[in-house]
Amino acid sequence: MPAFRQVGEKQLPQEIIFMAWSPKRDLIALANKVGEVLLHRLANFQRVWSLPPNENTGKEVTALAWRPDGKILAFGLADTKRVILCDAEKPESLHSFSVDAPITYMHWMEVTEESSVLTSFYNAEDESNLLLPKLPALPKNYSTTAKIFSEEKSDEIMKLLGDVRLNALVLGGSSGFIEVYAYGMYKIATVTGVAGSCLGLCFSSDLKSLSVITEVQVSPDSAPEITYFQLDTSLLSVYLPEVTRMARKFTHISTLLQEKNTTTSVQDEFMQLLLWGKASLELQALLMNQLTVKGLKKLGQSIESSYSSIQKLVISHLQSGSEALLYHLSELKGMASWKQKYESLGLDAAGIEDAITAVGSFILKANELLQVIDSSMKNFKAFFRWLYVAMLRMSEDHVLPELNKMTQKDITFVADFLTEHFNEAPELYNRKGKYFNVERVGQYLKDEDDDLVSPPNTEGNQWFNFLQNSTHLKESPLLFPYYPPKSLHFVKRRMEGIIDQCLQKPADVIGKSVHQAVCMPLYKGSKSEDSTPRLFKLPFMWNDKSSNLHYVLFTMLESSLSKIYILRRHTDVSRSANNGLLAVDFGNFLNNSINESSDTSFYSCVDAHFYDDETITVVLKENAEQEGKERILAQLPLSSVYVDEDQEREFSLNSSKRLDEQSDDIPTRTVFLESQWRVLENMKAQYVAVNGIRKVSCVLSSNLRHVRVFEMDVEDDGEAEEEEEEEETTPVVGGEHEELNLSAVNHNSMCGGSVEVADGTEEHESSLDS
Repeated sequence: MPAFRQVGEKQLPQEIIFMAWSPKRDLIALANKVGEVLLHRLANFQRVWSLPPNENTGKEVTALAWRPDGKILAFGLADTKRVILCDAEKPESLHSFSVDAPITYMHWMEVTEESSVLTSFYNAEDESNLLLPKLPALPKNYSTTAKIFSEEKSDEIMKLLGDVRLNALVLGGSSGFIEVYAYGMYKIATVTGVAGSCLGLCFSSDLKSLSVITEVQVSPDSAPEITYFQLDTSLLSVYLPEVTRMARKFTHISTLLQEKNTTTSVQDEFMQLLLWGKASLELQALLMNQLTVKGLKKLGQSIESSYSSIQKLVISHLQSGSEALLYHLSELKGMASWKQKYESLGLDAAGIEDAITAVGSFILKANELLQVIDSSMKNFKAFFRWLYVAMLRMSEDHVLPELNKMTQKDITFVADFLTEHFNEAPELYNRKGKYFNVERVGQYLKDEDDDLVSPPNTEGNQWFNFLQNSTHLKESPLLFPYYPPKSLHFVKRRMEGIIDQCLQKPADVIGKSVHQAVCMPLYKGSKSEDSTPRLFKLPFMWNDKSSNLHYVLFTMLESSLSKIYILRRHTDVSRSANNGLLAVDFGNFLNNSINESSDTSFYSCVDAHFYDDETITVVLKENAEQEGKERILAQLPLSSVYVDEDQEREFSLNSSKRLDEQSDDIPTRTVFLESQWRVLENMKAQYVAVNGIRKVSCVLSSNLRHVRVFEMDVEDDGEAEEEEEEEETTPVVGGEHEELNLSAVNHNSMCGGSVEVADGTEEHESSLDS
């Protein structure tokens, strides 16, 4: 009886290049060559949803990672250099950000370190709630991420941030690019000093060290070198409570800056005229030649409606968002003043003060816009009322008595309005076309560096003149700087730049504190790079949380007979004096009648992943592989490898040589597997993805389309036997037919289409809740 129970099998229409099991649920995320991200369920490998490639986000998926609670899936896109955080419940982006290099690997970990300080910190309420008034809620159409933060203990905040406990998304890319993002959103460290393109990352759960494997291209003509680095990140570990609190605050701030672009429901033609002062040819003809009483009325209503919409947006979005920014920045300023705890993390009080000042300037400019809108609404109302009456008289229509009343003061007001607004502005001809400078609001919303065409009139403003003439007050930190000639967009961009600088400093300081503890060249890579996706290639890294150990699994390419090498290092770099390296050979366990010596390698390891802290899942092939020879899925207990603790200490590393040049000296353990293995019939198995928490594995064939899913720990023997009987009667796609022509298969892979293998029927999407 096979050790593992097969629960699903599929032949997929597109080649799979990434697989990642959800840590908490029976779900597996896949990415294929056309850039589609899919989510499948364990049962019958049923598809839950698919996210097609997108021009804006990107089409070239290069990495996948689940948040430790399984509620969010992150994936990196090389063509746009973006990272997307996607909701596990539905194919919807919750958050995205750009990075400086294409991502080649990502690892999402959760801090599990417990101490009395941490426990009291996690259980404590946010003290600001006791001292400060409650922050008003943001409007419903504000950006998703920012709104979530404004609602304490909401379902959304638990979805996006998870628990209060810190989790970190570690990104690795080309040219030594490594960044750490708290909660997958705020960058807390930019790591430098690591050479090469990242192949693997593993951050210890106590934040003491980061293990990295890179591919270093020494010269264009030679094969790349695969190198292991262990980096000391003890600053994050020492200041863990402070890092957690600072990260949450900065995450609030960075999401508040990502407001949605909201448009009003006014017709585009009138909006273009209103905001940019420029009408289409059709609208110009309408206004110049065909302006009727009805048309004038409609124009007046449109302008009034537009102004009202902009006014509401300024009040609801800009003012409430700025208020929230000031609130969180003020808290950060208080934290920065506690130098004993926060100075080492790069929290700079002066930088935060600059950010607060920039937000204040933005609030002043938003208030100025409100005043301009209010004044413009009154001006246009009076002007259109006068013009309306004039046109009624010209058309000899009846004028209502209440409209006909116009005092000398009203006439003077309209005359001044016409004099002020209907003077030609020749200086604007080259810039925007020949037109009268009538509209004052649109200039504030233009995303340009040019000064305002009609800046606010500060003549006679006693407070403004008083400040200009007072040297001390003009330089006072108590007053926010005011920029009369600048647009709202200019002031907003300036504010964002200063806040970004403020957010970036801790990431730089923490990144510089990270230093290299170990550098170990492992082996020469393959010079002729094949098309196999990088994710499926060893090395594979694992963090054993209970014993604070980092494991690295790798094979060397010096021969076709692949041993699997296991490097074991303590996460505390000061305790990793020994190299902890062993090689594992697999003896014959299929045919016990063959008489072989215990030091003979009978199988080569094709792929290997840690199943849990005590077991490695491997895919094996016979060294003398012939046609018809099947591959094997097996569980390798670490207890059978680490029998003699002294054996791994026997190897003494020569740091001047690569590891593959010392491979004969590495202690080797030959293992004979007893029960935990299964022959994979009719399948050229090449890669495996596993999840020890859910006790499942997914095996992918070398053609990257044929998958089989297994439950690894089967308790009900009878149920497993029934499953086997079913399999005997079900035709399996594989073996010689594995490269079958999929022309008859539904090729709508862009929409997530995939096909049931057993009966050929098209797969239906299912809900996660079902």
